[in-house]
Formats: sequence, C-alpha cells, structure tokens
Amino acid sequence: MSDRVLRIREALAEGLDTDDIAIRDDSHLHRGHEGAKTGLGHFHVTIRSPRFTGTSPIERHRLVYEALGSLMQTDVHAVQIRALAPEE
Repeated sequence: MSDRVLRIREALAEGLDTDDIAIRDDSHLHRGHEGAKTGLGHFHVTIRSPRFTGTSPIERHRLVYEALGSLMQTDVHAVQIRALAPEE
C-alpha cells in the first residue's frame, strides 16, 4: 500500500469514525491526463460509516471531502466515492 493511500485511509478513518474502507489507486489509468501532470492521484474509495445514516448522497460526499481535508490539495486530484451507511 502506498504512502498516499495510507494517508487517505488514516484521514477517512479518523474523520468518519470507521475502519471499513477500501481504496483503489487508479492513478496509472490517468497518465497523460491534465490533472495527473501535477503528480496528484486518482482514487476510488468505498467507505461505510455510521455518520452516513440518514444522509443524502451529496451530504455523504461532502463528509468524505471534509475528512480528506488538505489531502485534496497535496495528494488527490480526483476521487470516486461509494459511501454507505452500516445498514446498506
């Protein structure tokens, strides 16, 4: 697991109170893409958190971006999010 993926995992686990996180680094699929030229990565995240219970998909995405915080400037160019409540 890369350092970048570990930083993302830590931020999500801490910010969203969960250990149920799967992260796939898809950066290699975006070589040559304008956003990839800066060295930031493309990721797919599946996360299950009790914080998502009773929230809309857009609210869930906002919570994920909030948890990622400054990593959106230093590590992440794009993230595809699958955010689930525990009962889903």
